[in-house]
Amino acid sequence: MIAGITKLFCASARRQNKSANAIIAAFSIAVTLAIVANQARADLSLRGDMLGSVRNYTATYDDTLLDLARDNGLGFVEIVAANQGVDPWIPGEGTAIILPTGHLLPDAPRHGIVINLAEHRLYYFAPDGVKTYAIGVGRAGWNTPLGTTSIIRKMKNPIWFPPESIRKEHPDLPKVVRAGPNNPLGGHALYFDWPSYLVHGTNMPWGVGRRISHGCIRLYPEGIEDLFNQVAVGTRVQVIDQPIKIGWLAGELYMEVYPEPEQADELERDGRILSAAKRSASDAYYKIRSLAGDQLPRLDWPAIRNALTERTGLPVRVTL
Repeated sequence: MIAGITKLFCASARRQNKSANAIIAAFSIAVTLAIVANQARADLSLRGDMLGSVRNYTATYDDTLLDLARDNGLGFVEIVAANQGVDPWIPGEGTAIILPTGHLLPDAPRHGIVINLAEHRLYYFAPDGVKTYAIGVGRAGWNTPLGTTSIIRKMKNPIWFPPESIRKEHPDLPKVVRAGPNNPLGGHALYFDWPSYLVHGTNMPWGVGRRISHGCIRLYPEGIEDLFNQVAVGTRVQVIDQPIKIGWLAGELYMEVYPEPEQADELERDGRILSAAKRSASDAYYKIRSLAGDQLPRLDWPAIRNALTERTGLPVRVTL
């Protein structure tokens, strides 16, 4: 969709001999409206432990998985995991695409902000319902810490002071990066009560949904603006790492299994998971049995084992 909008506006601008600034302004407005319109079509109602629902889409000639991810509030690895084997750059006209817009809520207290690193997703338990956003997280060697903190400050058009550890890695960085298009914090920032960690926007939106940051949490520009306008200073933040989620919907038990970090890197590189998970599944089996309760005889163990192997991040029904 975004690719098609780009072509449309460039052609229109050439016909009308508009300036580059006019093209950019018109394009930005159109992209924002398209994103909002697409996300509005997603059913984000909460039913049982499930927020929203998985949707199907037929790719057009101009689609890429990156465009579809941003249009639908999804991250890059998230949409590739659900569509393993599909070329993320040229899915092909008529290709069936799964949009993983249904999410089991993580196993955490349901208030404030919950950030699940394993699924590259942030949940905000607002007074009027639950909202969720795709996020970019810390890459290898720059892991985001786990635990509980809070939002202590909000800033629009933030200034970035690159820490010495990052400037050693990138010696060309200035000591201060002012607000603007070159600022990697984007247009909004929410600061944790953990020095040097925050939730912010980005000037590189295609990094959302990937392990790419130096430990901070980054959102799409439209995502952080929406979250920024709702979250108050003092909001509690829980950072967790749950690659396996389990929950109920309409009397049936579902589970979602996300790629491990090395497998997420494989998805970026190869478009599919080729290696086996390294973590033991014993904790998942124990949790499934406990949650099933008197429904234990209904558990579909082949479906459970397949979900743990395939790690698509899609909600899979595991009761018969």
